[in-house]
Amino acid sequence: MAQTDLVVVLPGIMGSTLRHNGKLVWAPSAGSVMRAIRTFGSSIGDLELPPDVGDADPEDGVEPVGLMPDLHVLPGLWTPVKGYDLLLGRLRSLGYREGAAEADAPPGNLLAVPYDWRLSNRFNGARLDGLVCAALERWRAQGGEYAEARVTFVCHSMGGLVARWYIERCGGAEVTRKLITLGTPYRGAAKALDQLVNGVHRGVGPLSVDLTKFAQSLPSLHQLLPEYACIENGETLAKVGEIEIADLSRAKAADAMRFHAELHTAEAQRPGSLADTHAIVGIRQPTPTTVQIDAGRMIPKVTYGADEYFGDSTVPLVGACRADVKMDSNTLRRVPDTHGNLPRNAAALDEIEGVLESKAVAVRAVGMMEIGVAGPDLAFEGEPITVEIDRAEDSKAALRVEVRDEFERPVISRVAKGQGTHVSTEIEPLAAGGYTIEVTGLDGRVAPVSFSTLVWPME
Repeated sequence: MAQTDLVVVLPGIMGSTLRHNGKLVWAPSAGSVMRAIRTFGSSIGDLELPPDVGDADPEDGVEPVGLMPDLHVLPGLWTPVKGYDLLLGRLRSLGYREGAAEADAPPGNLLAVPYDWRLSNRFNGARLDGLVCAALERWRAQGGEYAEARVTFVCHSMGGLVARWYIERCGGAEVTRKLITLGTPYRGAAKALDQLVNGVHRGVGPLSVDLTKFAQSLPSLHQLLPEYACIENGETLAKVGEIEIADLSRAKAADAMRFHAELHTAEAQRPGSLADTHAIVGIRQPTPTTVQIDAGRMIPKVTYGADEYFGDSTVPLVGACRADVKMDSNTLRRVPDTHGNLPRNAAALDEIEGVLESKAVAVRAVGMMEIGVAGPDLAFEGEPITVEIDRAEDSKAALRVEVRDEFERPVISRVAKGQGTHVSTEIEPLAAGGYTIEVTGLDGRVAPVSFSTLVWPME
């Protein structure tokens, strides 16, 4: 049965395809992640933003086209993500449907919104106003039970920041019923600090020179910087802006901190803000949470003081919560998986269904043994890949490690054996391309964890 509200889906950074002067420059190309990266690399000089772009549209001929359906990654920029086809498929199975462009076509109540992820989240949040209002007006025009329809946002990663800005700063609260987020860095992530300061992996094909400059030109990536205290400073932790950091734009970092502060202030002033927010967070995965500065470089650390709170391998738990939500809050929905796989995780999709349907839904990860999995985002052809697995409890249970290519074809399947809480297994060198590596149990008692890795050719 079709639902009465409008659902708006927002992807994370890199999750929207981009067209430049009529030519696709960031999109799957015949399903090949390697080809997409090379296409992007050849156009990167045109995609770098001017230093004074701020919250404006650079009007450089770049436009968003659609949501990435499958694996997308730029080496060293944020993290690989598997795509949004399963998320959209689950929403369609619940009765939500996209509207057609024709004026006489029936209206839709599923709106997938691509956006130019290079730009400021303030700009993209303001842009939402016209898109959402037009779709909602058309949906409400049916009358009857639809006349009072509202909006529910389903957002992955940075998409949650875009939606929050629209809701709290652009009048969107008046029409919003719920905000559902998957791995949104409410308070930022130390990984962004590492990437902006240390730069991306060098020596990777067409991206060997330009990607670091490109990344440092993005207001959006700066707005993923951690707002919480995360920089080791003697016996304490300091915030971004409290310590001089080489290779980090002081102006862009300060503006990013204002962005977080403006959202915190607006949410605190609206009593219904917290009640309307449903945060699904990844847990149990080793996650950069703080950094140590050594000779001008950022050394990521998975600890927060003396503790390790884990996260989704990209967004630490301390960054995945609003400032007014404690990490042990029962309002958080916890899923043991990595950041890039959350939009496809069966338990996370069950949680989304439960929120949308406003009823109890059996979440498949509940009661299963949780594991943490660590592996590289980027590997090189000819090199083996080491997968580290940590179990929440001492166990002799065997684990299955499966490798699939970007077309979801099986490549390797093996059993990883070992006693205790830690298991390490090595995967033989893979051909160049994109891969998903999934770890699960043999008896159905282990919540599966997946991560994606890019194997770059040795050219």
